[in-house]
Amino acid sequence: MSVQTDLSMSRARTEAIEHAGLATAASPPSGCVPFCLMASSRREQLIETAIRLFNREGYHATGIDRILAEAGVAKMTLYNHFGSKDELVLAALRAQDQWFRNHVARELSRRTDDPAERLVLVFDVVDEWCKGPEFNGCMFVNAASEFAEPDNAIHAAAAEHKRLFTAYLREQAEAAGAADPADLADRLALLVEGAIATAHVRGDAGASARAKGLAELVVGEAMANEPG
Repeated sequence: MSVQTDLSMSRARTEAIEHAGLATAASPPSGCVPFCLMASSRREQLIETAIRLFNREGYHATGIDRILAEAGVAKMTLYNHFGSKDELVLAALRAQDQWFRNHVARELSRRTDDPAERLVLVFDVVDEWCKGPEFNGCMFVNAASEFAEPDNAIHAAAAEHKRLFTAYLREQAEAAGAADPADLADRLALLVEGAIATAHVRGDAGASARAKGLAELVVGEAMANEPG
């Protein structure tokens, strides 16, 4: 990933934080936040550090002391903002969810105004992410695996991310005039999941490109069957 792309992604994360007012402890996290020097940034530092470590090393394997050491934050500060490690995990997932969905929507809006094209070009955005230096698979799939009980709040947060991403695809499918937007969105979401898993597990750098080819066929078929 280029330096310019990294800078653009960092700006997008900062904009998401400012828009949602993440600096207040009561506000829900809204993006993968940058480090800063203001006293009010301690919460954001913890979330950003947690995202990086959870993504790289896993949730159970990453201890609180490791997060505190990397964030440069005292344990009392952590517990002033988060009542437990699980609450920090939830905050990290919510932040990453907001950042990822905003990043995808922003990138697709920048590349085309055609919703049908966005349904295909989403695989280019996924491909760029999978080839980036921080890619270690899907944080949400990993969270659902480590917190396997469906009624666990962390598992539920991971499932909600998948639902919201699929809802975005459905919105684009509706705007494109697909006969069955929900079915099209579900099919494309499955292709996205498969591309991410294949890139991660098999180290297959071409997974997203092949998934894009399949998506073109799926979208083409859906558009051919559009009502009227």
